[in-house]
Amino acid sequence: MSASGPDPIHQFQMSKLINISVGNMDLSFTNVSLFMAITVVFSSMFLFASSSSRGIIPTRMQSISEITYEFVANMLRGSAGAQGMRFFPLVFSIFVFVLVANFLGLFPYFYTVTSQIAITFALAMLVIFTVVIYGFIKNGFGFLRLFVPSGVPVVILPLVTVIEVISFLSRPISLSVRLFANMLAGHITLKVFAGFVVSMIGLGAAGIGGSVLPLIMTVAVTALEVLVAFLQAYVFTILTCMYLADAVHPGH
Repeated sequence: MSASGPDPIHQFQMSKLINISVGNMDLSFTNVSLFMAITVVFSSMFLFASSSSRGIIPTRMQSISEITYEFVANMLRGSAGAQGMRFFPLVFSIFVFVLVANFLGLFPYFYTVTSQIAITFALAMLVIFTVVIYGFIKNGFGFLRLFVPSGVPVVILPLVTVIEVISFLSRPISLSVRLFANMLAGHITLKVFAGFVVSMIGLGAAGIGGSVLPLIMTVAVTALEVLVAFLQAYVFTILTCMYLADAVHPGH
């Protein structure tokens, strides 16, 4: 969360750090790009450091890595079966990226990259394109059975098929907006309550007493944001696993 100014939206502003233009395209390196890179580097360094020794008696870092590995693997197996494990590198990378990005955004002056709809939508489209491409490669046109549920009466089958197609096309929107909206709303709420504390203290002795309630709310919202940071990474990942299951077993 940024603390640079009373405006709760200020923390989400994108600023250019290095101007890069190729023709008419703006490929500038921004603060969002910087914190995406920090997220990737931090995640990679932690996983490398924690798994390089692979001791029989795991260290705390190794235990965290192994728990995270098993957590994601169990999610994928439970949703897509043993065949879905071929997607494990993708699913594990998405989970770790979203989780670390969410947690880093809780630190003062750090940027929450998952509060940008462009980032979450890009992740969602990566998942959907993977589902569609692998679905057709593995099942051919049998992948289209996904839109024709079995056991549906012929009379209402066209209507159900249209609904299934619309539902499938809305997946990247719902997947991206859910993560983006939760991170955006939580950080705005946190900034507002923290702003109340600063404003009340500036009013003198009476204000200091009145700042207790906003301070308590700030602490409570911060604790809630820690939980939300994990839950949103989990929700994004479990939905990814469910969508990938459609590519592996489109008739189910």
